[in-house]
Amino acid sequence: MTDRGEIFVSDADEQTIQGRITEIAARDWEAAERPALLTELDGSLAVVLRGLLSPDDCARWVRAVMEARAEWVEDFGGEQFALGRAFYTHVESGRAAEYFADTKGSDARVERVLPGMQQRMRELYGRIVGGVAQQRRGFCGAAVHVFPAGEKVAREGGVVHFDVEGLTQHHVERRARAVTLVAMLQPPRAGGGLRVWSPVFPVDDPGDEEPSVVRYGAGDVVVMDSYRLHQIEAFDGELDRVSITLHGVHLDRARWESWF
Repeated sequence: MTDRGEIFVSDADEQTIQGRITEIAARDWEAAERPALLTELDGSLAVVLRGLLSPDDCARWVRAVMEARAEWVEDFGGEQFALGRAFYTHVESGRAAEYFADTKGSDARVERVLPGMQQRMRELYGRIVGGVAQQRRGFCGAAVHVFPAGEKVAREGGVVHFDVEGLTQHHVERRARAVTLVAMLQPPRAGGGLRVWSPVFPVDDPGDEEPSVVRYGAGDVVVMDSYRLHQIEAFDGELDRVSITLHGVHLDRARWESWF
């Protein structure tokens, strides 16, 4: 992939956005004909669209995912699973070749279990960033993450990280705009939110800063700068944490590429 066009660099003062999570009711966003949210994101640690996916859609998709357990990909010894393949898990576990060998198969499995989901997420991503999100050539589309109740992430929380694994050195050096979208299908009974700090890549130490925490409900969609430091919060209860993720990077004008 090449990046020939405009590069966005935010001039927002990090001190002014520390602790700020912007919440927007999905009905208000829909009524305003779904305007792009990048301006809101510039002044926030994250933007949350509350109730964007319907409860019926979330319940139906979770049921389908659970019934397709045989199709799940195991990562990190069962700490997490995915319907579809996640690029970052394969890179971190030395399985990148496996990821690239199975992109078509991965997308076919996701489409079979959740018909139309990947296209719907790409279209939603495009509306949020104010452009057109095409699937990145050779990469997988949106996938479903399952973090099992009682396992390591539930007990200890996830690793503090950035979502930069899919970005090229060229993207990072030029600070190409990159945005992560997470749609919550089934939050756990307690906890499991998204802890977000003001530092951005490559600063991975928040110091004494307390994180802001996004509390998910089923159907909420969270949008975040992929360079932003964040972590999945530990959680309790018998429910698995089930969500959809899609990453993307700005190419030029209104064009973006997306993957997971």
